Amino acid sequence: MSNQKTVFVTGGTGYIGSHCILDLLNAGYQVITIDNLTNSRSGCLRRVQEITGKSVTFYECDLLDGEALHKIFSKHKINYVIHFAAMKAVGESMQFPLIYYKNNVIGTINLIEAMKAHNVYQLVFSSSCTVYGDPEHLPITEDHPTGNVTNVYGRTKYLIEEMLKDLSRAEEVSNAKYFIIWYLYLQSYY
Repeated sequence: MSNQKTVFVTGGTGYIGSHCILDLLNAGYQVITIDNLTNSRSGCLRRVQEITGKSVTFYECDLLDGEALHKIFSKHKINYVIHFAAMKAVGESMQFPLIYYKNNVIGTINLIEAMKAHNVYQLVFSSSCTVYGDPEHLPITEDHPTGNVTNVYGRTKYLIEEMLKDLSRAEEVSNAKYFIIWYLYLQSYY
C-alpha cells in the first residue's frame, strides 16, 4: 500500500515490543524494528510473522550506535517511533548505574537525533511506574507527582521524560515541528 504508515519500534524482540509489533501489523502498519538482543532473541519475530502473515524488517542494532541508526532512518520512510528499548532491572541498575545511564539516556538521545535528522516527530516513549517513586497515595493516578525516584533505572526513565518535555517546549518555541510525545507507563516486574 502506498499510504501505509511505517512504525519504527526499538526493543522489538522483547516481550512488550514483540506484542506491540503483532498489534501494529494487524492494524495495517508496516514495522521496522531494532534490538541489540541483550535481553531477548529475534526468533519471536518469526512467530509474529507466522501469526500475522506479514513481514517485519529487523535490524540487530544498538541505540548507542548513532551511525547505524541514521543509516536505518535513511533507508526507510518512517512515520512514527515507539521506544521500548532500555535496560530495565532495578536491582542491577543500583549496582551498575553508569551502564544504565549510558544505555537508556544516551541511547534515547541518539534516537531523538536520528528522528530529527529524518523529520520524524511522533514518539511513544515507554516510561515506567518507577518515575513516581514511593507513592504519596494509592492508587497512583496520572497526576501523581513524579521525580521522587528511589533507583537508577527509574531515574533514567524520569530523566528521559524531562528531556522529552524540554525538547518539545524548545521545538515549539523555535517554530520547528513539535515533537508529539506520548508516555506509556508500564508496570515493572522485578
